Amino acid sequence: MKKVILKVEWSEDKLKQKAMKTVSGIIGVESISMDTKDKKLTITGDIDAVTVVAKLRKLCYTEILSVGPAKEPEKKEEPEKKVQDEKVDINQLMYAYQANPAYYGYKIVEQDPNQCVIC
Repeated sequence: MKKVILKVEWSEDKLKQKAMKTVSGIIGVESISMDTKDKKLTITGDIDAVTVVAKLRKLCYTEILSVGPAKEPEKKEEPEKKVQDEKVDINQLMYAYQANPAYYGYKIVEQDPNQCVIC
């Protein structure tokens, strides 16, 4: 996991949208954050910073400010919970499936009002 911070010079909102679309299409990107005030783009994931900059330079001027490992959130250790065995009522498991008897459909040809007349 890498964290890449880029300085991107954009002048229009349309360029911001294109930059976000371009960066989000790169394989390995997990999160993107954009600071429009400082014109910074922060990308985290398994990515190559040079590849990202090469794609963004087709749209606007781009600089690499920093590349480093992404900080993972600290994991709090949870105390182990004692697992209690739940008793299963055996009587509920012994029900058998009751199959319905098969009914055969039949059709009386003489009483059919939609019967063919040409016969």
